[in-house]
This record gives sequence, structure tokens and C-alpha cells, in this order.
Amino acid sequence: MFYQGNLNEQLYLHSAECGNSCDVRGGERPYLCELCAKAFRKRSCLIKHQRVHNGERPYTCGVCNKAFNQEGNRRAHQRIHGFERHYLCKVCNKAFRDKTYLMIHQRIHSGVRPYLCNVCNRAFRLRGTLKTHQRRHSGERPYICDVCNRAFSKQSNLITHQHIHTCERPYICDVCNKAFSVKDTLIKHHRTHSGERPYRCGVCNKAFGQQSNLISHQRIHSGERPFNCNVCNKAFRVKSILINHQRTHTGERPYSCTICNKAFGHQRSLVVHQRVHSGEYPYICDVCNRTFSAKRVLIKHQRIHNGTGA
Repeated sequence: MFYQGNLNEQLYLHSAECGNSCDVRGGERPYLCELCAKAFRKRSCLIKHQRVHNGERPYTCGVCNKAFNQEGNRRAHQRIHGFERHYLCKVCNKAFRDKTYLMIHQRIHSGVRPYLCNVCNRAFRLRGTLKTHQRRHSGERPYICDVCNRAFSKQSNLITHQHIHTCERPYICDVCNKAFSVKDTLIKHHRTHSGERPYRCGVCNKAFGQQSNLISHQRIHSGERPFNCNVCNKAFRVKSILINHQRTHTGERPYSCTICNKAFGHQRSLVVHQRVHSGEYPYICDVCNRTFSAKRVLIKHQRIHNGTGA
């Protein structure tokens, strides 16, 4: 027999995982969101849902000032500041306030992933994570910036993006004090100090500080060139190189010299040009010690010494 207590527990588990004030019991849903067309039984639930789009977080923790979009989430959060945790994981001894969160946590140890994507069959521990993942297939972007109207599939991405408008850079490097708007960017920056290169190519063993650089590098081995010019159909391994190439068609020159106002299509060309003004010649011939402002000019010069021509 399925008791009402079991039903309430399942509904509570659903609420904890999906993070919405949705009503899972069905029935008429007369209140419609104008942005994503999601429907609700109660107007109060619609109002709560709309905070997903506008980023509003009206409920603030009285201890640490962390803000929440729902009162229930604030109440649950405040328990961490002084309430006992009765539910203990038998594997790692981590303690939880509620049985629900213990049940969710235990999937880490058991490997249970009960939520399956009906498009690609990828499985997830949490229903909320599945919903976020499915936006990759649907293209849904429910989180909208109220300044520039740019849309995002994750609320965390919207919050990070909004730092652009506020100029907020809360993540500071403890080595050089450089500030960043995104924590992940700070982590990547730290590797310039530590020399850490955690991403290694499985073919040639070359190591990289950023995963994106490894992915770009691996295309050398695979021959993949996924970025195509829509004018001449030329293909490139890296998107930034495609963007630079497209300027040969548009004539765009976004990089200007602050001294003589000469404009360039590539940032690297501007850097080389600025050496005309600074007198910098960083490239030295190891045969005759002649110096050059650009590496390509040094390479051309070296042909004189190796007998392959001027």
C-alpha cells in the first residue's frame, strides 16, 4: 500500500531536486508565463517562477546575507547556521539536515542516476541537472539579463554575465591581486603562476593549462576543422582564427594604434606595429646577432645563413 506519508516524501524530494514551486499533481493551469509559456495552477507559483527569468532574490539570510528566490529555500539554508544534522551517510560520515538530502547524496556512492535524457540517453543523479542538460537539445534559455536581454540556459551563467554590467570582479588572485568576474577564470589564471598543466593530449602527451586549448590541439591529430567561413568555405581548427580570417572579407580593422591611429585586422599585427614606435626588437639571430621586430622577418633573414635564399 502507498501511504500519504510516502507521497508527501516523494513530493518533497521532487521539490528539493527541481528547485521550482511547481505543482506536480496536475489539474488546470490557468496562469501562463509570458516568457517561456510554462503554466501554473496558482498565481503565486507563477510569480515565484518569474524570478527565474528576472533574477530577483527577495529573501535574504539574516546571518550571512545570502539571497534566495523562494522563502522555503531561505529557511532551509538558515539551518546550516545552527541546527543539528541528524542524518549520517554510512559511507563517508557526511551529515545532513534532512533525510531527502541524504538520499540524494547517497547516489554519489551508489552510482545511481535515475534521471535519463530522452534525447541522448545520458543519465543524471538529480532531476534539476537533467532539466538543465535538456536545454542543450531544446535551445531553451530561460534566464534573461534585464540590461541587455541576453539569454542563458543556467542561472549561474546569468549571474556571471551580469558582472559585465556592474563591473564587479569579486575573485582576486592571491599572488598578483588581479581581479576576475568569474571564479573559473581565476582558477585558470592561477596556472600562469603555478605552471600547472592538467590537460594532457593522449596522442603526443603535450600538456595544457586550459581544456579548451587541449581540444583545439587535438584537432591537429584528428584533422578536424569544424569552423567554416560562410563566404569562401575555408575551414579552421579554432573559432578565433575563423573570426580573424573573416576580416579579410569584411575589411574590418578593430585594432588601432594609440600613437598614429593606424588600424589592423589582427591584434598580433598591432603588437608588431607598435614596436616601430617603441624601438623594441625582441627577435635575435643566433648567427649574427642582428635583431628584428617580428619573428617572420627573423625567419626570412635566417635563410641567408642556411643557404635557402634571402
